[in-house]
Amino acid sequence: MTQTKKVHLVTMGCARNETDSDELAGRLHQAGWELVSDPSEADAVMVNTCGFVDAAKKDSIDAILQASDLKQDGTVKAVVAVGCMAERYGKEIAETLPEADAVLGFDHYATIGATLADIVGGRQIESHTPIDRRSLLPKAPNLRADAAVAAESGVIRVRLDSKPYAPLKIASGCDRRCSFCAIPRFRGSYSSRRPVDIIAEANWLQEKGVKELFLVSENSTSYGKDLGEVQLMESLLPAVASLEMIERVRLSYLQPAEMRMSLVDVIADTSKVAPYFDLSFQHASPAILRKMRRFGGKDEFLGLIESIRSRIPDAAIRSNVIVGFPGETEEDLDILCEFISEASMDVVGIFGYSDEDNTEALSFDNKLSDREIQRRVEYVSSLVDEMVSQRAEARLGQRATLIVESVGVDIEGRTEHQGPEVDGTTKLENWHSAVIGDVLAVEYVASDGADLIARVIS
Repeated sequence: MTQTKKVHLVTMGCARNETDSDELAGRLHQAGWELVSDPSEADAVMVNTCGFVDAAKKDSIDAILQASDLKQDGTVKAVVAVGCMAERYGKEIAETLPEADAVLGFDHYATIGATLADIVGGRQIESHTPIDRRSLLPKAPNLRADAAVAAESGVIRVRLDSKPYAPLKIASGCDRRCSFCAIPRFRGSYSSRRPVDIIAEANWLQEKGVKELFLVSENSTSYGKDLGEVQLMESLLPAVASLEMIERVRLSYLQPAEMRMSLVDVIADTSKVAPYFDLSFQHASPAILRKMRRFGGKDEFLGLIESIRSRIPDAAIRSNVIVGFPGETEEDLDILCEFISEASMDVVGIFGYSDEDNTEALSFDNKLSDREIQRRVEYVSSLVDEMVSQRAEARLGQRATLIVESVGVDIEGRTEHQGPEVDGTTKLENWHSAVIGDVLAVEYVASDGADLIARVIS
């Protein structure tokens, strides 16, 4: 009898990578692989890499090297790199990182089980050759309907954790051409999943005990445009929220330039949809935003926030901004800081600009020194800490719904206002009886930075 091969999956990066890892796990399981949580027990370790920024690339390389160390005792026979960094750099990684026995791109995923068996068996697999994946689909979104990301036969997914929330991919790729971003090049043009497949996977997730669904893509406001319906999200959200055992649906990564009040209205009027707006502002100076090949500015963004909060007064708003972009002046920085001071956002992620391969900004003049970029990051971060603390304090006395995620010395979870991993948590005060997944009505009583403390009210 053939002995079952064992594989351990390591996931780096964002929630979209988590869904890719779950899909890889599903395909490997279908091919007869046993998934193990202890890498030292595996025949193969697969590292789902992140290629977003330099720090994430370094972490992915470190994970490959760490997995390679396990080959010394003879149990682990192969270390394989997949994911965004593998797709983006392919053969370059294979040449500079011989610790990886294979570097596979996205096109290897359909046959990943058989391919991994070949690698473990000693067969040399030619490393992935990167291409500009935008060339794989027509430029016009309305010509892509036949390429919609669809399930092949049911849900191809295995949950690699038991958290009460799960990311759910609604689309792949991006059509925007931000001058600092390489994601469209290696993720490809925007391709929506069909609603029927998303709802089928959402139903599968609720049957696995998931209470919160986190809808993820590179640009969720674009969902449906390639299927001929630019407001398809307005019907998808209520459909997913109608699933009986789902307690909360959260939407991620919204483009300010594509935001529409019809979507705000659906979020406001659908009880299980979190009043949570993950708006990708990136900056507030019109001059810098134009260099980024983006739209808007401080006044437009403040107007958008005002429109959202006129409809949903307690709406949570989070964003990311890039500091130290080429040509950023002190005046540009002041505009950004004025925006942050006036916007009352719940969370703001601060990124210092860094050059990225195959991006337009790589060739820009007037680049700031690393030291100056770090100075500006620290300056803006200090302001953000103050503003986020004020926003959390302003929530004291408000009521919310908490889903318990951690039970130990403290009981912690997240409310409607807090997204997974990056938005802080809510700790329960004087409450000692709970299990992961419990849904509790709470009232905020104290804050600590972005984190909140609450008491159970029922």
